[in-house]
Amino acid sequence: MPRMRRKGDLPEKVCAQCGRPFAWRKKWERVWDEVRYCSDRCRAEARKASKG
Repeated sequence: MPRMRRKGDLPEKVCAQCGRPFAWRKKWERVWDEVRYCSDRCRAEARKASKG
């Protein structure tokens, strides 16, 4: 089993919608390269902005 990592050691990205940094999450483990938004709210806002 891999050793636990400190939260500060996790990779981070900047949200494409709000510009805030967000850290890696276990549920994004397989799709980390595809993750662009920090939350469902930011993803919805981006879709709304691109449609309008």
